[in-house]
Amino acid sequence: MEKELIKADGSLPVPKDLIVDIRRLIEETRSAVAVTVNAGLTVLYWRIGKRIKEEILKGHRAEYGKRIIVSLSRQLVQEYGNSFSEKNLRRMIQFAEVFPDEQIVVSLIRHLSWTHLLALIPLKDPLQREFYAEMCRVERWSVRTLRKKIDSMLYERTAISKKPEELAKRELAKLRDENRISPDLVFRDPYVLDFLNLKDTYSERDLETAILRELESFLLELGGGFTFVARQKRMVIDSEDHYLDLLFFHRKLRRLVAIELKLGRFKAAYKGQTELYLRWLAKHETEEGEESPLGLILCAEGSHEQIELLELDRTSIHVAEYLTELPSKELLERKLRAAIQQARAQLAQRGEEVLGNEE
Repeated sequence: MEKELIKADGSLPVPKDLIVDIRRLIEETRSAVAVTVNAGLTVLYWRIGKRIKEEILKGHRAEYGKRIIVSLSRQLVQEYGNSFSEKNLRRMIQFAEVFPDEQIVVSLIRHLSWTHLLALIPLKDPLQREFYAEMCRVERWSVRTLRKKIDSMLYERTAISKKPEELAKRELAKLRDENRISPDLVFRDPYVLDFLNLKDTYSERDLETAILRELESFLLELGGGFTFVARQKRMVIDSEDHYLDLLFFHRKLRRLVAIELKLGRFKAAYKGQTELYLRWLAKHETEEGEESPLGLILCAEGSHEQIELLELDRTSIHVAEYLTELPSKELLERKLRAAIQQARAQLAQRGEEVLGNEE
């Protein structure tokens, strides 16, 4: 029997489970070593950036800073290679400037690579930078996904960007310290659905069918945590059939999310219809331990005054536009900046009215 197991070259065949186990051990160790090396290098880069920054401040002159970086880079490249080029040293200085607290850096590198951090460094707004860092950690984005989210202006499309700075900071702190995600971090406006490839004229059914055909892309646009539940969810109310366009479940929010698709502008009547659906879902579909359902009304165009008068931001119903064609980044940026300013002005006005009533 033993002779039959010997190969022509005199070697023994390796048991399949043995080679599988050894490969797994090697790959796991390689991955762990890579993570450890990446974390160590990232802290090193931060400390180098901080030290150079301190040296430049001693000189008190911009010209001195430029010259010392060039000289330092030449010497380091000769000794340690191109990782310490002038360009990379400047990145390290920026890194230390935008993340001045070493403890925050140590916390970030548990989940984000140096390449992730390089994508975050150019962002000017600290809240914007923290939003992307935390969402990247929670949803485990690749570097490519992170860059795509930044390019699509995800932060500006979420409700949190429209809030006063202090409230936004609190929500991000809850996400960072308690892993608690809020609806304002989940829902966005507008949603970019250019992947549906819809023509100029289409019906609500065409829109729904296209979403289901491209469900994976739609889920990516919705964001992490969403799971598809049903299409045309049937609800019998007063012996009449009602149908909800799309039903999803969000794992981190622990809530059902009812989505209604509308072709035209938002109408006030949509609020009542969606409220009815949410009440039915709360009564008949919500499981023990789940929070109350949320509604998302996707319209081709928003009606900002109606939405403001209905005070939908205080309800469990969110209204958002959808774009079937991706506009230029400049146009999208102008549109989002205007929406953020308008939302903040409305919140400020409401706060003043509350103070006035108290007096």
